[in-house]
Amino acid sequence: MTEPAPDAPAGPSINWDAWTEQATAWLSDYIQVDTVNPPGNETRAVEWLGRILDAEGIPYETYTPMGDASRQTLVARLPGDGSRGKALILLNHTDVVPFEREFWTVEPLGGEVRDGYVWGRGAQDMKGMGIMELVTFLLHKRHNLPLKRDLVFMAVADEEAGSAFGVEFLDRDHPELLDCEYVINEGGGGATEILGKQRNTFNIGVSEKGPLWLTLRAHGRPGHGSVPHDENAADRLVRALQRIQDWERPLQPAPEVREYFQQLFEAGIIERQPTDEVLAEFAENNPRMRSVQMNSISLTTLNAGVKHNVIPATAEATLDVRLVPGYDTEEFLRELAQVIDDNQVEVEQVFASSTPPSRLDTELYEVMTREAKRAVEDAVVVPGVSTGFTDSRVFRRRGVTAYGFVPTLTGPQDQGRVHGNDERLSIENLRLGMQILHQTVRGICG
Repeated sequence: MTEPAPDAPAGPSINWDAWTEQATAWLSDYIQVDTVNPPGNETRAVEWLGRILDAEGIPYETYTPMGDASRQTLVARLPGDGSRGKALILLNHTDVVPFEREFWTVEPLGGEVRDGYVWGRGAQDMKGMGIMELVTFLLHKRHNLPLKRDLVFMAVADEEAGSAFGVEFLDRDHPELLDCEYVINEGGGGATEILGKQRNTFNIGVSEKGPLWLTLRAHGRPGHGSVPHDENAADRLVRALQRIQDWERPLQPAPEVREYFQQLFEAGIIERQPTDEVLAEFAENNPRMRSVQMNSISLTTLNAGVKHNVIPATAEATLDVRLVPGYDTEEFLRELAQVIDDNQVEVEQVFASSTPPSRLDTELYEVMTREAKRAVEDAVVVPGVSTGFTDSRVFRRRGVTAYGFVPTLTGPQDQGRVHGNDERLSIENLRLGMQILHQTVRGICG
């Protein structure tokens, strides 16, 4: 990781040492703002961010979904002259996922700064990126940097639970806020190792799998546990789940996935042309490479019964399904019903979303690629498809170009910590991310 190269776009002198110190302190404080979702309480984050914006003299608006004052979203705008088009939105979410304290070695909401890292839930997902976006937003205000399009800082609620109180609410009740040309969000990032090879690689998220959350509910006849019978709801559900586990689904790599592997091949990271056979080999040996190429199903909860000796009348399970980009939800549900093959097991659709990909041939994609390589000269920059979903999907539904671009370089020892234990972000990565993101924003807005 290095400072931006000498030929970076001209601009004011920025003391990155001072900004890194400030950003580290802010991220530590921000992690301590409890926005675990559920219940969220994202207004706490809005108030925290609002105090910083107030100190900078930057006006902002807050938006309250469905009358719930605890779930607010914040939007701040620096106006440009419009000569390069509509706004760029720096998008981040303020909520974080729950944690199991007994498996952490630090306080999950402590924001501890130690060993060159900021530790805590949200350090990577995504309060760290929120601080990076905030810093470049403030730099434009402090240095009065000219803007040829509006620059918007948008901190939204509820991303981790489907966005009903966040960007989906804005889409429904305040669609004018989503009117922009570009969005930079989570959903892409950098790594020091890829497919087992040491190589700095930045992944720009251009698409994502479609979430389909399902509840399976089996019905049967209750009774005494000492007299087994064939209408046990738990037995019925277990049989259905076993059929789903045994369901062999084909690999169906989307065009964006094929392009990802093709660019890795051209960069020398993989040695063979990425034919279907080669992609299948990657899928066999790498769970993420398998997931990105097929409709994945994860069993996430099981519930049945009230007492040790009572046969339950109902049993429930939840499935986290992620469909490859472009796959029809109704078609998948028909296939699933055929696999289950039991009309006493109902399938309830809890949440579903799918969106088209963002194009690779845009000015912003070119600028992100250029600035990543300018900061890290040996880096490879490739398009990617996220196995998780992000708020970018709502913008893509509207035809807005949205990219996942968190310009940090994490090692294997940190990549499994998102939604896991001992989440952390290195201070070195915080600095690198701020630098690349700021030069990217200047490149597309200046």
